[in-house]
Amino acid sequence: MSTQVPMKERALNPERITRIGREMQAACPDFDAASFTAQVTADLPRLELKARIARTAEGLHQHLPVTGTAALDTLLRSLPATPEAAGAETDFGLYIYAPHSAYLAAHHLHPDHLDRTFATLAALTPYFSAEDAVRTFLTTYPRQTLTAAATWAAASDHRVRRLASEALRPHLPWSVGTGLPVDTALPLLDTLHADSSRFVTTSVANHLRDIARTQPELVLATLTRWRAEGHAADAELAFITREALKARLKDGWAPAYTLTGYDPQAAVSVTPLRLAHAEYRLGDGLAFEADLTARTDTPVHVMYVLTRTDPGTTAREKVAHLTRATVKAGTPLHLSKTHPLKSTGTAALAPGSYHLALQVNGRRHPPALLRITNRPT
Repeated sequence: MSTQVPMKERALNPERITRIGREMQAACPDFDAASFTAQVTADLPRLELKARIARTAEGLHQHLPVTGTAALDTLLRSLPATPEAAGAETDFGLYIYAPHSAYLAAHHLHPDHLDRTFATLAALTPYFSAEDAVRTFLTTYPRQTLTAAATWAAASDHRVRRLASEALRPHLPWSVGTGLPVDTALPLLDTLHADSSRFVTTSVANHLRDIARTQPELVLATLTRWRAEGHAADAELAFITREALKARLKDGWAPAYTLTGYDPQAAVSVTPLRLAHAEYRLGDGLAFEADLTARTDTPVHVMYVLTRTDPGTTAREKVAHLTRATVKAGTPLHLSKTHPLKSTGTAALAPGSYHLALQVNGRRHPPALLRITNRPT
């Protein structure tokens, strides 16, 4: 049985550190690639991914024989001709170039050449998206960074346009907060939501989902306005709407269902959930089924909810998408699902008693009871 290589080992390993050193030395012959590689590689085993990025960035700083704009020029000369030539297979880029933008965030917060630094971040982002590095500039120079982001939003490269949204997200994963109002980037999203690239519109949707944590009504009003303005293709705006309101749909928030085309008050009958067993073990599949009926053709958005019920437990509900469909008048819609009962990872479950319920157009229906136990060792 093969074991998965940890992300940190795939992202920045000795082979990749060696490559960074070789590329830097090709751009600047006085860059000591051997020393850079030896020092950074020696520290890798004790470091997690973000710390590896920071250590490599520091190694670049320590070994670059030039500073200021000359260092920025050297960094850009070290890049392969295109992201594809570098080996990038996705729009996000390659982790091998994450230290380059991290180096800018750590050592190029100089007001005398901010414009050059922002241009360098934009040039780097097709090789590896620079949103994490931009956060440092947002907290230090918010006005100047927002001006740069407006320039990125109009760039010809869709990866740079995405940076304008992604870097300003209120709750960017694995990154520091900015302290800015959550609606700061809405003027940029007004343009970016109609972008032709799904890479960009996915970021717009994620950005709105961040805003919806605290200001769902603002997100609802924004999506409604965009629909009225008609700048985005219907299918793409529908995608943005679903993704932006994903958490609120899970919460059963009626306005989110209404905007996505589902009537929270629709008369849909749901049979009691049928389980294959009443007791399961971690590692099993939780199989269940039910039927939905309606007197008229009715669009439904169905989720299922697994809730720990043991006294004294604080585990939150696990809400998962089941289907989006239409219940035809007089014809039952049969639903079935097998949910894996995992003991590790983000979807991990603990042994105990649970309720399993269906949520149809935001309305929770009576649950079935079950128990999950440890698998015998």
